[in-house]
Amino acid sequence: MKQQQQQQQHPGGGADPWPHGAPLGGAPPGLGSWKRRVSLLPFLRFSLRDYGFCMATLLVFCLGSLFYQLGGGPPRFLLDLRQYLGNSTYLDDHGPPPSKVLPFPSQVVYNRVGKCGSRTVVLLLRILSEKHGFNLVTSDIHNKTRLTKNEQMELIKNISTAEQPYLFTRHVHFLNFSRFGGDQPVYINIIRDPVNRFLSNYFFRRFGDWRGEQNHMIRTPSMRQEERYLDINECILENYPECSNPRLFYIIPYFCGQHPRCREPGEWALERAKLNVNENFLLVGILEELEDVLLLLERFLPHYFKGVLSIYKDPEHRKLGNMTVTVKKTVPSPEAVQILYQRMRYEYEFYHYVKEQFHLLKRKFGLKSRVSHPPLRPQFFIPTPLETEEPIDDEEQDDAKWLEDIYKR
Repeated sequence: MKQQQQQQQHPGGGADPWPHGAPLGGAPPGLGSWKRRVSLLPFLRFSLRDYGFCMATLLVFCLGSLFYQLGGGPPRFLLDLRQYLGNSTYLDDHGPPPSKVLPFPSQVVYNRVGKCGSRTVVLLLRILSEKHGFNLVTSDIHNKTRLTKNEQMELIKNISTAEQPYLFTRHVHFLNFSRFGGDQPVYINIIRDPVNRFLSNYFFRRFGDWRGEQNHMIRTPSMRQEERYLDINECILENYPECSNPRLFYIIPYFCGQHPRCREPGEWALERAKLNVNENFLLVGILEELEDVLLLLERFLPHYFKGVLSIYKDPEHRKLGNMTVTVKKTVPSPEAVQILYQRMRYEYEFYHYVKEQFHLLKRKFGLKSRVSHPPLRPQFFIPTPLETEEPIDDEEQDDAKWLEDIYKR
């Protein structure tokens, strides 16, 4: 009996006022709170199964955290859900998820010089864009190389907004993207011997190539017969506009730019063209050594030009190239050639400069030049036929068939 009374005493020393349990309304504060705490203890008992469940949950949580960190954050659908709910803590702390990794450079411009192999390269680029998945951006405008300020801004805007990686190509003089707040792309180009380029253009405008001169006459319907059959020597010696400056000052403006002085033959345009070659052009090749140009492009821009040399050497391509040789092409007299050389002295200054830079680049990659020590200022020369001729600019069904055959192979 005494032992029973001791069990009913309050821990503080007095007897428990409610030996048979607290009333329905609950015990006053301080007296019965200990009893409520004791009553919760049965819920803290764990079985072996409950313990295993807790450990498994903890393991899943740890693995989830590990994959979260290794993956760089939560899945995309969680980010979208958080953003929709207004609770995107990952975006707030880390910014947007990383974008697609682009090759470098991912913006390339080929402002191709007329009658310098550009048609051949464009045909190759069509195949390469399909193979490598870059965006080949072309233009339907072929004869407008000089642009107003507004036209420059509009063209730069259109190029800059193209899907990257892109390669834009058009006959247009050098554009300074940074002048209008754009990212300056990487430039590439190809030039050739100035007199050979002039002769190729002179006879091509009149007689076309082996695809049929009638097809090309349609492109120059306004040309009078006496002009079409004008002897090249007479044109040069009599100083016809087509055979004199500023018409002969053709290559340098493609590298000098859109400034009005770039169209005036002289030292200013020459030096500015050299400066742009050094600062903005990844490669300026020589058409007479086109295979080496393609090889260097493949090394410098593999995500654009990988495999270009094997495509170029394809027999079908060679067959197409033979059809684009200019017909009725004659060599001017030595006197006429010498006059041409004097009128194009700035063009040759630039051509030799680019050629020296190109050969220097070839030596760095272990490629041998065809001419070991070319004269810087030949006193006299007669243009020789080139191994690579410029295809016509017209779109022909033969081109599409050739491209289709290449794809099938």
